[in-house]
Formats: sequence, structure tokens, C-alpha cells
Amino acid sequence: MPKTIQIRDLDDELYEALRRRAVEARLSVPELLRREAIRLAARPTVEEWLARTSRRPSRIERADVLDALDESRGEWPRADR
Repeated sequence: MPKTIQIRDLDDELYEALRRRAVEARLSVPELLRREAIRLAARPTVEEWLARTSRRPSRIERADVLDALDESRGEWPRADR
């Protein structure tokens, strides 16, 4: 059975931003929020995501990642220049 959610105390700026997004998407504000709630519910929580990704073995070493970052960033500026 469908449920109803009521959100109270939205300030005018927030509601106006939601209304603009709804207009751009050719939706009503409630329909926009319903779709966003569906997307939010489908996403894993941070804890679920971490549990799922921590099980994947990685062949990349931490030092390799740091070396690649250093290489892409270039040389650090020195204070004595």
C-alpha cells in the first residue's frame, strides 16, 4: 500500500529551487521528490558500499598510487624560490 510523506519547514529558497528543477524536468514537485526518493533508496549506504568494495582484491599497491599522483601533479613548488 502506498505511503505518504510530508516534509515540513522547507524554507522558501529551497522550495523555489525544487520547483525550478521540477519545471525543467516537466514534473510536479511531489513527482520530482518521489523520483529522487526512489533513486536514494536504490543507492547503497556508505557502510554497504564499503563492505561490498572491501572484498575486492586489488593488485595495485599504495605506493604505486602515490607515485602516479606525484607524477601527474608535477614537481612541488619550493619555498626558497
